[in-house]
Amino acid sequence: MGRARLARLHGIATCYEPSPGRTLHIGDDTVVAVLAALGVDASTPDAVRAALTAYEDGAGRRLLPGTVVARPGRPPDLGDLPEGTVVRVETERGGDADARPPDPMPAAPPDRPPSLGPALPPDLPLGVHTLHAQAPDGRTARARLIVAPDRVPAPPGRAHGFLVQLYSLLSRRSWGMGDLGDLADLAAWSGRALGTGFVQLNPLHAAVPGPPADPSPYRPSSRRFPDPVHLRIEHIPEYAHLTGSERRRADALAARARTLRTDVLERGALIDRDAVWELKREALEMLCAVPLSPGRRAAYCDFLAEQGTPLEDHATWCALAERHGPDWRAWPAGLRGPRSPGTARLRAELLDRIDFHCRLAWFTDQQLAAAQRAARDAGMDIGLVHDLAVGVHPTGADTWAQQDAFAAGMSIGAPPDAFNARGQDWGLPPWRPDALAASGYAPYRDLLRGLLRHAGGLRIDHVMGLFRLWWVPEGRPPTEGAYVRYDGEAMLSLLALEAHRAGAAMIGEDLGTVEPGVREALAERGVLGTSVLWFERDYAAADAASEAGDAEAPAEARILAPEEWRTGCLATATTHDLPTTAARLTGEDIALRERLGLLTGPPERERSRATCELAAWLGELTRHGLLPEGPADEEAAVRAVHRFLLRTPARLVGIWLPDAVGDRRPQNLPGTWDEYPNWRLPIADPDGRPQTLEQLAASPRLHTLMREFGNGGR
Repeated sequence: MGRARLARLHGIATCYEPSPGRTLHIGDDTVVAVLAALGVDASTPDAVRAALTAYEDGAGRRLLPGTVVARPGRPPDLGDLPEGTVVRVETERGGDADARPPDPMPAAPPDRPPSLGPALPPDLPLGVHTLHAQAPDGRTARARLIVAPDRVPAPPGRAHGFLVQLYSLLSRRSWGMGDLGDLADLAAWSGRALGTGFVQLNPLHAAVPGPPADPSPYRPSSRRFPDPVHLRIEHIPEYAHLTGSERRRADALAARARTLRTDVLERGALIDRDAVWELKREALEMLCAVPLSPGRRAAYCDFLAEQGTPLEDHATWCALAERHGPDWRAWPAGLRGPRSPGTARLRAELLDRIDFHCRLAWFTDQQLAAAQRAARDAGMDIGLVHDLAVGVHPTGADTWAQQDAFAAGMSIGAPPDAFNARGQDWGLPPWRPDALAASGYAPYRDLLRGLLRHAGGLRIDHVMGLFRLWWVPEGRPPTEGAYVRYDGEAMLSLLALEAHRAGAAMIGEDLGTVEPGVREALAERGVLGTSVLWFERDYAAADAASEAGDAEAPAEARILAPEEWRTGCLATATTHDLPTTAARLTGEDIALRERLGLLTGPPERERSRATCELAAWLGELTRHGLLPEGPADEEAAVRAVHRFLLRTPARLVGIWLPDAVGDRRPQNLPGTWDEYPNWRLPIADPDGRPQTLEQLAASPRLHTLMREFGNGGR
């Protein structure tokens, strides 16, 4: 009982429900390991008693919690302050809270009182402030006070847009993979010619350097800074000032890049990120040797000052990784922390390399800004929608720079469910909820602010992680994990605050198993969900009928009619982890999984199941009058699927860009590594021929599909 109580006090669930009415208990060994990762010894009964006593003594002495949240009409919970305690708020902009706020909190809804609480001023500005308390007995305390709006900004109106993995979008100017110049062109063209309101991207986070580099954008070195592999070299202003032998070197690199591009587009080669980066890095070394003009130098200095310590740490890690390899845990002991004396000495020695990596971050930031400007200039109300991966690589820059914030020896994943009986281990270390709260959520705030610098929206991968994450102790299977609770109110409030400041919409990827109440909490704060056509069924009714033993209940959950979909979502036909629409319609998805030995049952049964599901959907499309051409026309069926999406009340409708040209290959096939070229395929036509951005813009099939949306789709 003591260990279970200790676990609950630290947000660790000792049981969970994989399905309604079915409870599984977490083993003691797992609970002990997770507590240890939070700095709590629970290995013996004596240790448990000591830990409980320490917790209770600390709670009794503590005047304030580490972080306090307030929003309109919702007073913050300051705990049981002793009578006579004096409370003062120091705002993030300096000064006390009774100063006139430059950014006032929006008025509370009519059905809520406007007060923030009896001890706090009623007109606190939005922001992350410092709360000071002094008790009559002389005790003092300080806590972070998050003052956030109730909701994130809503999209200005209904909008449609493309979903694309940037690396897969090559143009005739790319250096072997899609880049930020291609992104700007896609936004400018689609906004003007097709009336799109946004372009949603894969994560552009900085990768762990190779070779070989991990091609997955969801396992980055750092989520805080983008990867310079996405740079368009010719768009860096210093490129125009190369002369003589440097110009000839640059021309030779561009010629080699053309070969890479030709190999992908015409010879069937895979996208080779390492080869692309080798060429770009050599070009960037030359460009960083070109003196900056006075205006450019001033802008660069402003960027360095604005980014501060996080950028310096990131660039230092990059410089150290060049010398010692990308796994900081294997570096000399004196370099395994950003504040160590050894690291300080080497910073001075590697100053030129650190400046090089800072310069690359600046170049990338500028090109992201240019892409967002291109989107807005093209009439997009939202523009770029970036993607926040759920975690980072265990040996990358973020874990080195923020070691206290991560739980050592833990990995996040998912427990067993209907889709994966063994559970999942994603190999990504989790943030410690206690460390986040103690820091006022500084790493999370910096992350959000960085991602929203040049964005009109943000997609949050596995948004359920704002509330809880499945922690798997190192060396154990995913079945032996446990859920660890985060302060969802604080996480959502900071999301609302940073979204408000950026004027950006928020999209949560809430597919799969979702804890009860999470979707409701997200909707209440204005965070859009993600609805994928093939999964939108009335599972609740089917489960209820099954539990009631209804013999006449359908074997499959009923397909939801368009009007039954939720309004607050991004509605799509597929995602990067799912088959393309053409693959589903033709059965190519099942054929691919059969070739790779990935089917969970006999091929005949899997094909029969897929055929029945497809027939049900084609029947539904026909019933709604969305497929007048008949089910035999694959291209018409793709259009019918998108007509269905447009019939829903969804606030945003996304078109997977490969769907627009009939691509039958998924960008990622979960459960594979070497068996399938995940994250390395260019967009292609139905026959697998790669399609450039120029060919996409001229594609009759794409334009026929996009006529379903019209320019009024925004």
